[in-house]
Amino acid sequence: MGIEFGLDTFGDITRDADGELLTGAQTIRNVVAQAELADTVGVDFFGVGEHHRKEFAVSAPEMVLAAIAARTQHIRLGTAVTVLSSDDPVRVFERFSTLDALSNGRAEVVLGRGSFIESFPLFGYDLRDYDALFEQKLELFVELLKEEPVTWSGTMRASLEDANVFPKTEKGLRTWVGVGGSPESVVRVARHGLGLMLAIIGGPAHRFKPFVDLYHRSVASFGTASHPVSVHSPGHIAETDAEAWDAAYSGFEAMNNTIGRERGWPAYSRARFQNDVGPEGAIYAGSPERVAAKIADTITTLGLGRFDLKYATGTLSHESMLRSIELYGTEVIPRVRKILAARD
Repeated sequence: MGIEFGLDTFGDITRDADGELLTGAQTIRNVVAQAELADTVGVDFFGVGEHHRKEFAVSAPEMVLAAIAARTQHIRLGTAVTVLSSDDPVRVFERFSTLDALSNGRAEVVLGRGSFIESFPLFGYDLRDYDALFEQKLELFVELLKEEPVTWSGTMRASLEDANVFPKTEKGLRTWVGVGGSPESVVRVARHGLGLMLAIIGGPAHRFKPFVDLYHRSVASFGTASHPVSVHSPGHIAETDAEAWDAAYSGFEAMNNTIGRERGWPAYSRARFQNDVGPEGAIYAGSPERVAAKIADTITTLGLGRFDLKYATGTLSHESMLRSIELYGTEVIPRVRKILAARD
């Protein structure tokens, strides 16, 4: 079919059977185990996000991905996302070309500006430079992807003169840019000839169709490389709708309320959650049948080349996530492929 199916996690700090929060160290070890399972059940991609706050354990995703690479065989490995604005493009390329070597060519990178801002003061960047930092660093990263000596100058980092960066990859580094839904960001991705990954965390998928169309029109206008479009959305799978919803709700409530207190959002409710898991919402939670049907509709509506399920949200237990991953690989993905084949 040519459609890829991925899983994403931010390494959310979870609770044990007694309701106690796990340590960050144990959470990271659990992420590696979750990726191992994803590899065995046929998932195509595993993405690990970068954050620098107490709710998430992973601040150095490449390190976690390297451990996963050593314990998996087939699954592609990348980020969700790498915050390029507060990092150095040369170091990012070096880390991922190293990961690509360790994984026998399975590495890819998803770059983003960052929906959280903790990394900016942590690494000495001014938030007033938010847009300029990403634009200039993305420009340099695109040059590095050519894997030839680079001459570059800008205002956000030191200039480069005929600089060669190592190690080289064997077949190139697949690169996406995560976008939350701004037209300017979509056009930027197309201008640089990179893959578009839409983070859809609210509202119906069809609302994002204009962004997909804009990407394809912009690629044609710029004459740059065209890539499949991907979507990243949250969800959880269990044997029945009720079981999935009951297991997932507390995690969604906790995470939304934590972030909401910082950003002025209203308190999350079960009524809102039930709307979000419905046809007009962005949460893919429920039985394998329900989740497969909703993913298939999203792929058809947007003409996607990949769908990534963010399977970890809030304090959902490790055991629940393992079962969700198993059902995603063994039941949801085959069902989606069958639905899409019937539509074709």
